[in-house]
Amino acid sequence: MSYSILPLDRLTEQLERLPGIGRKSAARLAFHLLYMSDKDAKNFTDAFAEAREKIHECPVCCNLTDGEQCPVCGDPKRQQTVICVVEDPRDVLAIERTREYSGLYHVLHGTISPIDGRGPDQLRVKELLHRLSDESVTEVIMATNPTVEGDYTAMYLSRLLKPLGVKVTRLAYGIPVGGDLEYADEVTLSRSLEGRSEL
Repeated sequence: MSYSILPLDRLTEQLERLPGIGRKSAARLAFHLLYMSDKDAKNFTDAFAEAREKIHECPVCCNLTDGEQCPVCGDPKRQQTVICVVEDPRDVLAIERTREYSGLYHVLHGTISPIDGRGPDQLRVKELLHRLSDESVTEVIMATNPTVEGDYTAMYLSRLLKPLGVKVTRLAYGIPVGGDLEYADEVTLSRSLEGRSEL
């Protein structure tokens, strides 16, 4: 007969669903959460509930925000003629850490992946096209990850945008193929931005 505590098993199963968390790590986290003081546990659950309640997509760039617009879209000092297209909100944070880019962003929330059943309609492509309709944007930088899906998404979008008369560039390959922007260091990202090329 195996020893089991159902609520602990359920908590462990939910933690195991988090990216990069295996069964042992999930169990370790579950025990850590159980041994938190009541005050720490309340702070933890309150922070999670507040994040779920208040964070939403920026209506302009689809990045995450807790305000009407994200801080980038709301900053009049940002270069309004360049949009950097990324897969994920974490990629915005990675590029912002370089302090080399002063334009705007557009977050797709994924890539085109037929194997996973994800097409352009599941991404924020319509929102990007809407942003380009006033013709104030002169360049779109494709900063999708250098993976098969990221490259395919960048090529798909470049074909979609070229007829609009917008210059479409791609980050230079200073980022290792198969890597994620989120884990690239600031120097690598800076060089990638500086060495971008037209698609």
